[in-house]
Amino acid sequence: MTLLAGLLVGVSLFLVAGCATGHAPRVRLRRPGARPQVGRRQLWLDQAGVGLTPRQFWATSLGAGAVAFVVVWGLTGTPLVALVPAGGMATLPAAYFGRRRRARLREVQASWPDGLRDLIASIAAGRSLAQSLNALASSGPPPLRDAFARFPDLGRMLGTVPALEVVKEDLSDPTSDRVIEVLILAQQRGGQIVREILEDLVVATTRDVKVLDEIETEGLEMKINARAVLVLPWLVLVALTVRAGPFRDFYRSTGGLVVVVMAGVMSVVGGLLIGRLARDDGEQRVFGSAATITSRGRP
Repeated sequence: MTLLAGLLVGVSLFLVAGCATGHAPRVRLRRPGARPQVGRRQLWLDQAGVGLTPRQFWATSLGAGAVAFVVVWGLTGTPLVALVPAGGMATLPAAYFGRRRRARLREVQASWPDGLRDLIASIAAGRSLAQSLNALASSGPPPLRDAFARFPDLGRMLGTVPALEVVKEDLSDPTSDRVIEVLILAQQRGGQIVREILEDLVVATTRDVKVLDEIETEGLEMKINARAVLVLPWLVLVALTVRAGPFRDFYRSTGGLVVVVMAGVMSVVGGLLIGRLARDDGEQRVFGSAATITSRGRP
């Protein structure tokens, strides 16, 4: 049993380290010559800024759960007690990447008013909209620099409007969709009306960002409290069974099995309800593709 546990820990650590660094072994199932497509899961990971494939993501999650299972089992000597903490640990990568993704998208959203003001200043200085967008890739707010990093090259190869379409799909965010659609309209219309369109867009985007910040702030405390209530009982259970004694003996018995199973089911149901009630589906992408219809997709 000790050898098996050691082997499991070693394999899990190898998978976690390999997936975290992007060097985990991959199984290629695509046919030779088939063109890979960026699916919803891969887009979700790309928006989080992690260089992982969906397979690597799931391997990382399973590895984290396996390590947690072995560690808690070793501490408590009771595999049943280790099941639910291991399941919770397996969901941590998704929670972490989801939080990182939301933060990155929010940074882009919050940067649009300043980025649009930079565009207005560039146009007032005599530049065209295409030239102003090229400047945004090098001198705009940092989140927009990353988003528009490929725009100058794409603009030369495809044209301004197709390049904006590519940037829009890379961001896959409703606020950015609206801004870029207006930029496309301004590019097509041209003339003095471009500056007026951008000035109106600054006002509308600033209002949208303010509303999003208010919604997130109001729900943050309730989300933290709900998750704390779900986790604390299992931390207490692990603490009670760390040392040999009546608690550990009970949770190794049939009665302990019944209690742990019932508690695990209740925890899973409670977690699903919390996730359902606390989930922010976000605004639907009216101008996005079918594969990325919402801004809050999950892997």
